[in-house]
Amino acid sequence: MATFGILVGGGPAPGINGVIGAATIAAERAGARVIGMLEGFRWLMEGDTSHVRELRAEEVSTIHLQGGSILKTSRANPTKQAGHLEAVVKSLESLGVDHLITIGGDDTAFSSHRVAEAAEGRIKVVHVPKTIDNDLPLPEGTPTFGFETARACGAQVLTRLMEDARTTQRWYIAVVMGRHAGHLALGCGKAAGATVSLIAEDFAEGSIRLDSVARIVEGSILKRMAAGEPYGLVVLAEGLGERFDERDLEGIGDVERDDHGHIRLAEMPVGRVVRDAVRDALAERGVKLTMVVKDVGYELRCAEPVAFDIDYTRDLGVGAVRTLLGGQSQKLITRQQGSIVPLSLDDLMDPATGRTRVRMVDTSTDSHAIAHELQVRIEAADLEDEGRAAAIAEAGGLAVDALRERFGSVV
Repeated sequence: MATFGILVGGGPAPGINGVIGAATIAAERAGARVIGMLEGFRWLMEGDTSHVRELRAEEVSTIHLQGGSILKTSRANPTKQAGHLEAVVKSLESLGVDHLITIGGDDTAFSSHRVAEAAEGRIKVVHVPKTIDNDLPLPEGTPTFGFETARACGAQVLTRLMEDARTTQRWYIAVVMGRHAGHLALGCGKAAGATVSLIAEDFAEGSIRLDSVARIVEGSILKRMAAGEPYGLVVLAEGLGERFDERDLEGIGDVERDDHGHIRLAEMPVGRVVRDAVRDALAERGVKLTMVVKDVGYELRCAEPVAFDIDYTRDLGVGAVRTLLGGQSQKLITRQQGSIVPLSLDDLMDPATGRTRVRMVDTSTDSHAIAHELQVRIEAADLEDEGRAAAIAEAGGLAVDALRERFGSVV
């Protein structure tokens, strides 16, 4: 009898239970036993095989409707310390596992790749990619599961903030999760009709100056004020923080620093930094407004999946079982145009770094261009038109020439 192991690594994403349930049903119907590993690689890499549970089809038949993960999850990484990979393989073998399905993001994919290598063919391994960030390098047009649910739920949150902004005549700055890529921030902002959305991909490679981000936001605020609408919603991608130029951040307090005193950009409070820069610049010219920062992300990760992700993840779960029973290993399970297409795990890796590649937002697409077109930003035409320029300048406490000088570089 074949024995399947299933584990989940990394952060939660809507649809995890859909993969677990469908894989369990498909494996059991094929005559196999299924074991769920609790908390990912955490216990296996310590040689502890007690944190597992038998999975049966009748017990998981409706879990695809639930958010979260019935197997829980962890970020335990068996590739970081000598001996942990071997311990994982020995633990799996002691449980009788000869087929392993891992569910996770880039780190879990990399760990799966290494476990398969360490097992030397004794354990067949496939990986089902998931992340609400949508930043794994899947084929064009193929989202990672959980993204569509997170975008829908995130758009609902932002829509409510928009209504609160209109009701209270204030501004919100929402920082949306996505450490590297801006797919979720742009997707949520576009769906909710945010005033302006900024992602790291909007800027040239290299560091991003805080002043450039702050002026774009300030320009949107002034353009709205000139139109008689002194409220709105700014969406910022979390990944902006990792690219802020450290020269602009030295005076910021309450920020985590490393042993050398340098700011940890990954821990940068993006919303607060941008809010303070915008608010201070406006206050110097006598323009006062209320700006509230809101982080959006954790409340999306365990949401009940939308129908798209339910359907998608159930396909992926069955596809993982079919791929393993077909004798394949070290494969990434994808669904493309309705068909299950196993890809090599090597296809995810960047040869230069040996790590998983990151899929960034493609700024050359019509979808990205339309997202910008629907936002409220100061544009070249605003600065060229005397009437519009005068109205915006008056709202911002500026002379028209000063307006053009201040915003000419960011239009």
